[in-house]
Amino acid sequence: MRWNRAILAALAVVLTFAASTAMAEISGPWPSIVGNDTGGIFPYTPSVEGLYPQIASDYCATWGRLAHVTSVHRRYGDYVAFVCIDKPWVIH
Repeated sequence: MRWNRAILAALAVVLTFAASTAMAEISGPWPSIVGNDTGGIFPYTPSVEGLYPQIASDYCATWGRLAHVTSVHRRYGDYVAFVCIDKPWVIH
């Protein structure tokens, strides 16, 4: 019975560490992006002014695609929207 508790406690520690490490990899210099392989949105702040094309490009590059920013609303609470465009000249 004691071994079961010890094993469960050790497993809980390992899973907690793994989850915190995964979250550290997700967070980075860019704001949190909500999207998929076709595009996405991220919150606008003055700190991303001029950087949003690079943020969108970095996100779409993870899917092997190009980025195109479709809208920028320069107000807190609004979002920057972008689409990820497939590279038609690349043969998969």
